[in-house]
Amino acid sequence: MKLPYIEPYKIKMIENITTSTKINRKKWIKEADFNLFNLRSDQVIIDLLTDSGTGAMSDNQWAEIMKGDESYAGSKSFLKLRQTIRDLLGFQSFLPTHQGRAAENILFSAILKEGNIVPGNSHFDTTKGHIEMRKAEAIDCTIDEAFNTESDYPFKGNLDLKKLETIYKKYPKEKIPITIITITCNSSGGQPVSMKNIEEVSALSKKYGIRVFFDAARFAENAYFIKEREKGYKEKTIKEIVREMFSFVDGCTMSSKKDAIVNMGGFVAFRDRSLYEKVANFDIIYEGFVTYGGMAGRDMGALAQGLDEATEYEYLQSRIKQIEYLGKTLQKFNVPIQTPIGGHAVFIDAKRFFPHIPQSEFPAQLLAIELYKEAGVRGVEIGTLLADRNPITRENRYPKLELMRLAIPRRVYNNDQMKYVAVAIKNVYDRRNEIKKGLKIIWEAEIMRHFTVKLDMI
Repeated sequence: MKLPYIEPYKIKMIENITTSTKINRKKWIKEADFNLFNLRSDQVIIDLLTDSGTGAMSDNQWAEIMKGDESYAGSKSFLKLRQTIRDLLGFQSFLPTHQGRAAENILFSAILKEGNIVPGNSHFDTTKGHIEMRKAEAIDCTIDEAFNTESDYPFKGNLDLKKLETIYKKYPKEKIPITIITITCNSSGGQPVSMKNIEEVSALSKKYGIRVFFDAARFAENAYFIKEREKGYKEKTIKEIVREMFSFVDGCTMSSKKDAIVNMGGFVAFRDRSLYEKVANFDIIYEGFVTYGGMAGRDMGALAQGLDEATEYEYLQSRIKQIEYLGKTLQKFNVPIQTPIGGHAVFIDAKRFFPHIPQSEFPAQLLAIELYKEAGVRGVEIGTLLADRNPITRENRYPKLELMRLAIPRRVYNNDQMKYVAVAIKNVYDRRNEIKKGLKIIWEAEIMRHFTVKLDMI
């Protein structure tokens, strides 16, 4: 008999989970203004709100915490992180920040002006927020296959080269300071970008004199999918694939709280030393000196170790197999999800789940609320709330994808807990037609409203 697959790690410490009743959860979500961000963690049984900063660090990462050098300038922990980035990604210059949105902030502060255009593949919320608050425009150039959740196209994160070249021809290069490739593409369902597409986007951008940066939060998962799905990469190591991916771009922003498996941290990395020097001033203003940038030395050490661990095949296989397990269990229950299953989360298609609920009533948010009431599972909406309003007309933007995301923390939950989540969703799906109305907004912030919005049931 063939031996079954096992996770390549042991559990050394546990954290107790607080359980609750449906009666309590209905009360709590109402008190939270039907915004899952407002719930206390002890009101949640299984927390799949995000995979950002919620992973479990390894023994070697905790060892780095103890070895942290907290010198203000030039610490050993910084030097270790710099060497890891040089060896793994090939960038000689980098600036540490306290997290990914801080990396975006200092980069865009240096290069982005009012009226600029930033093409990309379904920019994530903080990226778009940083662009739009500077009165610039993010333009989505994702391939059309990404918006068909029933398609099994293997690289739905790819950019459409015709869409991208149309932007390059329409605007002078001075108005396009950067093109961003998000790997994997979170807003389209955790979907990867192929090596071929990365190379083609790079070549096209060089032709028009446009810089290309990665939003590299989940770069290791993207490399895993290239190894598994793209011809010619089966025999290559994850680290070899990563080095090739980054060879085609001019730099990256990184939320290290994802694929570096740490609780806090980020960075911007550069190929161009002159751009590094320009951005460094903003790092000093907003984050800290260039050799710590808002991070403790111990966290830089854990980050360096995490980058090394996250680019090993056995770890990535274990991680993505768990997401596959949840996704395939939901498929057995006929729950409509974005396919193929992504790298960090399972995304449920709320339009197909609640076809009778219009997008103006926020069906993905409704699904997240119903799941919480059913089983204490906290997911997050990636749909109309997150898409926000058009900054000019102030009308709601209705995205092609209306998704509810179940983001799986790294090395935290087991498959019995994934089965619990799947059964809870099945229970909601079985009674979906009993749910007649969605939600309305009571109060919202001017930008990035989904974090703090107040809602009520219609």
